[in-house]
Amino acid sequence: MEKDLNPQARHMADESMVRNLAAQAEAVWPQELPLLRRHLLPAAPRILDAGCGTGEASWRLAEAFPGATLLGVDVLDGSLGRAREKSARFGERVRFENRSIFELGLPSASFDLVVCRHVLQSIPHAERAIAELVRATRPGGTVHLVAEDYGMIFFPTRRFDPMRLWPEAPRAFGAATGTDMFIGRRAPTILEGLGLRDVTVDYVAVDTLRVPRETFARIWLAWRDGYADTIAGHVGMTPAEVTARFDDQIETIRDPGSYAAWLVPVVSGTVR
Repeated sequence: MEKDLNPQARHMADESMVRNLAAQAEAVWPQELPLLRRHLLPAAPRILDAGCGTGEASWRLAEAFPGATLLGVDVLDGSLGRAREKSARFGERVRFENRSIFELGLPSASFDLVVCRHVLQSIPHAERAIAELVRATRPGGTVHLVAEDYGMIFFPTRRFDPMRLWPEAPRAFGAATGTDMFIGRRAPTILEGLGLRDVTVDYVAVDTLRVPRETFARIWLAWRDGYADTIAGHVGMTPAEVTARFDDQIETIRDPGSYAAWLVPVVSGTVR
């Protein structure tokens, strides 16, 4: 059952994803942290990092909220092992467990803040997972989603038309895996439909003005290494052709005379 709910399990377990999650956190966190601090939290909040992966956000959350206790959950034991290593210095204040965000097995209304970052685009039935996260959040608590949307990637044409990758590749890949690679634009409506109030949408701009170009490039390098072969099978190109298109965009990112951007929706709401 769990395999059906994690169609990208092989990609998520690949070493390229470890690099990707690290680079994404470096790129996104400086703009995301002020949004997290905007949430009304108690002095000692209970935080759930749902789909925590390698724990890149977990240790940052523990640093940002020194009074917090945090539970990170994921279904990949390898990622959980890395997360424990990264957060070992926090002792019992930060724990990690193998749990599915579709069925947490945790009491209702347990957490003041539930964070789910860079996960929803990789799973089917995202609405079910979000509903489970809402269930675990106490009334007055906050659900905070970093909900990727691969229609919000913008590159100029260099050697190749960037639209052959974005949005064409994620549209085909999502259809093949039963996932919504454009979940970011639907996440606000999903939260409102679940009865949350004060739903907000902000955008982290991972672009060549706000993020160091090499950090930005590391995300694209990791995506290339982890997904080029798979994407090729869905867009009628060879792996070499897909790799060439990624390399073309990496050149754009690294070129000080060029601009590129990936807008990342950050969607939050308060549980009634």
